[in-house]
Amino acid sequence: MEDDSRPLLSSEQTGEDYLQRDSTNSLDLRTKRPFHVERKNIINDGPQETVSAEAAVLNSRLHYYSRLMGSSDRQLSPPDHVIPQPDEIYIYSPLGTAFKVPGSDHTSKNPSIITIFAIWNTMMGTSILSMPWGIKQAGFTLGVFIVIFIGLLMLYCCYIVLKSPKSIPCVDTSDWEFPDVCQYYFGKVGQWSSLMFSMVSLVGAMVVYWVLMSNFLFNTGQFIYNHVHNINVSDSELETNGSEKVICPYPNTNPGGNNTISTLFLSDNGNMSDVNPFERYWSKTNTVPFYLIILLLPLLCFRSASFFARFTFLGTISVVYLIVLVTVKAVRLGFHLEFHWFDKTEFYVPEFRLLFPQLTGVLTLAFFIHNCIITLMKNNKDQKNNVRDLSVAYLLVGLTYLYVGVLIFAAFPSPPLFKDCIQPNFLDNFPSSDIMVFVARTFLLFQMITVYPLLGYLVRVQMMGQLFGNHYPSFLHVLILNILIVGAGVLVATFYPNIGSIIRFSGAICGLALVFVFPALVHMITLRRQGMLRWKTAISHSLLILLGVANLAAQFFM
Repeated sequence: MEDDSRPLLSSEQTGEDYLQRDSTNSLDLRTKRPFHVERKNIINDGPQETVSAEAAVLNSRLHYYSRLMGSSDRQLSPPDHVIPQPDEIYIYSPLGTAFKVPGSDHTSKNPSIITIFAIWNTMMGTSILSMPWGIKQAGFTLGVFIVIFIGLLMLYCCYIVLKSPKSIPCVDTSDWEFPDVCQYYFGKVGQWSSLMFSMVSLVGAMVVYWVLMSNFLFNTGQFIYNHVHNINVSDSELETNGSEKVICPYPNTNPGGNNTISTLFLSDNGNMSDVNPFERYWSKTNTVPFYLIILLLPLLCFRSASFFARFTFLGTISVVYLIVLVTVKAVRLGFHLEFHWFDKTEFYVPEFRLLFPQLTGVLTLAFFIHNCIITLMKNNKDQKNNVRDLSVAYLLVGLTYLYVGVLIFAAFPSPPLFKDCIQPNFLDNFPSSDIMVFVARTFLLFQMITVYPLLGYLVRVQMMGQLFGNHYPSFLHVLILNILIVGAGVLVATFYPNIGSIIRFSGAICGLALVFVFPALVHMITLRRQGMLRWKTAISHSLLILLGVANLAAQFFM
């Protein structure tokens, strides 16, 4: 009777209990007791379906064995061939619904090629749009060298993060991420500081997304309006005259300053009264950032982000299309390069410039994956190949950044335009009437609309989980958080829509802790506890910390 009075779905039952059936001795009679299943809806990721006849028969067999065995008799426990496979196991409730139990670990492991491209796809973000601008700020030769150097440096720090949980003795770290490692070594300080810097990277990415979505939505609407009304508008006074038009939308560029605030469609005297109603209500900085609130604020309030996760493949399509676009433009425009090592000329920039920290800040975010690399690598089938696969992934990411950055910089037509005209978003250097660029902007707009709620979900889960112990404490809590995030995006998109500066600052801030300081300290503490710390290692990793501090400090002087 005591057995029968227990809940059918107790809190002690987990998916692992259903999967541990290597022998009859490992079978828990209390958690393995089956019960009758009605043929009703199954709750699953796919469309609703009914319990199959085979599943019902299988359940009847389990029910039969449960009647045979007593409360302590294990001799008549169900044999292995009767118990379903991991991908066929469901937890059934008396209400007639069933929740599918995830398969065992071996069913979700990925081969190396999948792991490599998962890392590549995760790192490929908005930074790729700023890569030509970053190379221009550093100078062509120095820029290429910095991309390679920062890539190798970030790879080494990522390697330290990847192996950090395995160096902790006598503790089960199988489900740990790097913030857990920081908490282990540095206590509450490590926990909250890693959370804060992680928030900087996520919120910074969301602000950049809002600026870019405003940009892409504005240009998409402008293209459609001009096409429908058969309007041929010149985007800039400075543009090429060939079939492949390239423009310099903001010729009075002040590197590192707010160069992206401008009204493109004014009359010569700048009188707003001459602007037609469409241009008055369809402004890149004054109206479009506010229109996005109507669409995105409700999406941020969704309790679950699983719907938007289905569209992550759009990111891969967008990056592949950008590579094709860059290749086509480079072939059609040709290369325009002259090497002036230190002196700036009218059309070209020197090969070495003192503005190079702007590129290092962008690259710190471009190569940043340290806060989730441990989880990504857990799904790798051959764990012994983790370091190799991580290195190959970083190589592919670096080559992609170099490919886009170098080709756009080299193909930018100088003369007649100046290399300093390359924008933080290189798509701004092409007119709104360019069809290939229109397709790219449309792809990126839809991709960012689906990714933005995912980023908001990550911010909410981390922040609300730490503050309230609940990922969704109430609708009011979530709404206030989302209003703050959206408000930050609208303000920046209205008054300072320079994605290059936003990326470099957020990259330098989050990189200081999660890329340079914490990995270096964790590595030195681990070696010291093992009695293996040498002075060369201590000096080199201390220099790594100083490099992160210098990277952040330099952003304020650019």
